[in-house]
Amino acid sequence: MIEQWRAVDDYMSDRLIIPSERQGATLAANRASGLPAIDVSPPQGKLLHLLGLAIGARRVLEIGTLGGYSTIWLARSIAEGGQVVTIEFDPRHAEVARQNIAREGVSAKVDLRVGAALDILPKIEAEGGAPFDLSFIDADKANNAAYFGWALDLSRPGSLIIVDNVVREGAVANPNTTDDGGLGARRLFDAVAAEPRVTATAIQTVGSKGWDGFLVALVKG
Repeated sequence: MIEQWRAVDDYMSDRLIIPSERQGATLAANRASGLPAIDVSPPQGKLLHLLGLAIGARRVLEIGTLGGYSTIWLARSIAEGGQVVTIEFDPRHAEVARQNIAREGVSAKVDLRVGAALDILPKIEAEGGAPFDLSFIDADKANNAAYFGWALDLSRPGSLIIVDNVVREGAVANPNTTDDGGLGARRLFDAVAAEPRVTATAIQTVGSKGWDGFLVALVKG
């Protein structure tokens, strides 16, 4: 079944994502550097890009840079003078990302910070910068609820918060799951459901990354 899902992803990418957007060199560099193949799919990357464009995002928070593939999609969605603040735990991953971001010509739009996100996020808050218009969370799944809480505190009414990998092949709906990602997803859903400052939904997806999904929350006025 996953081969069919992958074929559909490829079909949609071939027809809807123009060659200059595809970042083939970024994905090749990630593979050559031995990074885990957990980048968002091209259709998901372009969805992030379109959402950034649609809301006119100027300031974006990303938790989980990996090799910078989604970072570049997000950076391309913001106008000159905008910024993506992206956090990556692994210094080796961050170095690969820096090279990819530079090659794609968006270094001026990206502030890449290296370290544990739960250590860096309080520092971002202390800097007192403008709130984030869009946040994308795609890091270690056990901490998703905590990351969501920080993203919310750093947002404004009208901001979007997107959390990837929240279905975990159905583990999110299994109260007996022992999967760390599934447990993290369940904690996230509990936190979002109890949060009066947002309205949210989640979408299941199938594709080249298997069976998963993402959550989208709108910060209310």
